[in-house]
Amino acid sequence: MAESEKYGLELQTIRDIKGPLLVVEGISRARYNELVEVTLPDGRTVLGTVLESSKGRALVQVFGDPQGLSRAARIRFTGEVIKVPVSEDVIGRIFSGSFEPLDGLPKIVGDEEREIFFSVINPAKRLPPEEFIQTGVSVIDALFSLVRGQKLPIFSESGLPHNILAAQIARQATILRKGGEEAREEFIVVFCAMGIKHEEFAYFKSEFERTGAINRAVLILNLAEDPVIERIIAPRIALTIAEYLAFDLDYHVLVILTDMTAYAEAVRMVAIAREEVPARRGYPGWLYTDLATIYERAGRVLGKRGSITLMPILTMPAGDITHPVPDLSGYITEGQIILSKELYAKGIYPPVDVPPSLSRLMKSGIGPGKTREDHKYVADELYRAYSEGLRARDLARIVGTVGLSERERKYLEFAELFERKFISQGVYENRPIDYTLDLAWEVLSILPEDELIRIPEHVKKKWHPKYRKRVVVA
Repeated sequence: MAESEKYGLELQTIRDIKGPLLVVEGISRARYNELVEVTLPDGRTVLGTVLESSKGRALVQVFGDPQGLSRAARIRFTGEVIKVPVSEDVIGRIFSGSFEPLDGLPKIVGDEEREIFFSVINPAKRLPPEEFIQTGVSVIDALFSLVRGQKLPIFSESGLPHNILAAQIARQATILRKGGEEAREEFIVVFCAMGIKHEEFAYFKSEFERTGAINRAVLILNLAEDPVIERIIAPRIALTIAEYLAFDLDYHVLVILTDMTAYAEAVRMVAIAREEVPARRGYPGWLYTDLATIYERAGRVLGKRGSITLMPILTMPAGDITHPVPDLSGYITEGQIILSKELYAKGIYPPVDVPPSLSRLMKSGIGPGKTREDHKYVADELYRAYSEGLRARDLARIVGTVGLSERERKYLEFAELFERKFISQGVYENRPIDYTLDLAWEVLSILPEDELIRIPEHVKKKWHPKYRKRVVVA
């Protein structure tokens, strides 16, 4: 068959099948990521892409349900890459991981189609994040502030409420602008779930519908019983939609990806099927590069009003932060928020583990004209004082509370109050940043004033409750 004739014609030359991978003969110049249509013997059609091509053979990765896949299947090389139609009509819709409607409405017919395997933002055109995002969650807003265009993942464990926290942030997140007249700007939320259970899907759907957030959201859902390989394209479809909304329609977009560990498992499955030499814990050596092609699509672009802020969520098997997925994600992203099973066991929500969490771009989004002049100092002091309190708690486990000094007992009291009153808040409680910072001062005020060593005197005189409540009589 002439190479020019391959498109639109079907081949039936499958040499081998390895899980979701097909080795196809009789095709000499298939392109990387080329879209392939696979017609199964039962008449169903599933899509795939070309992973490799050499010596008259092509390695095809099949998406969708591979049940019934056999050498009798027919292959059609389309000459195209996987694309999705883009339109503003996607807002308010729910789709599967392969972009099929799950809400009973018709398929999207866009003005154009976009490739999903798109390149990351050109570093020369990337603008630094600098605008504070108010999530309404005190521990995040005060200590690990999210900034527009940032990549800030949540590291969690199985059984912890990371999905509940993600839904809360999706409902509440707004860009807060100050300096003269205060202005707030809401996000369009692109929510992509990979490998979630039916009850989790029901929770997200009901939460978005109940609060009206569905009217400014796009949901991409890959359920646990859906094809694992579909998780390879689901986040890329989500980010392609986000890029269109942000850089073509000037929306500010918040992308939440859960669970990236499920995505990495799909990547590992493909690598095993390809018989690649495994690296750490069976994952391929190119996992870092593959994760970067997803994470680095977030940010701000020179000359574009819109932006993409990314919050990937990943579960750490057995709570191991050195596991390849959180470890590599930490190198690419700009910080991490880590959830604690110890705090969750104490009834603290959200159970954010303060000491190992951080936001590397926080300093760019806080301070005078952005949040408040005392924000940085209060955050530093909360972090220091809580660390002192945790040390006092560890010591108390050994010598008992009576064996602590008066200073240590005060810090122990602070740690308890900080967790119970500041970190802990309701699932539907949306705290403004001014309220959060005032609450931080209230918690810090149980410590002697001379212990607040990270806060300058002029800031104490202005914001400490002791001085703010003082009435000067003329």
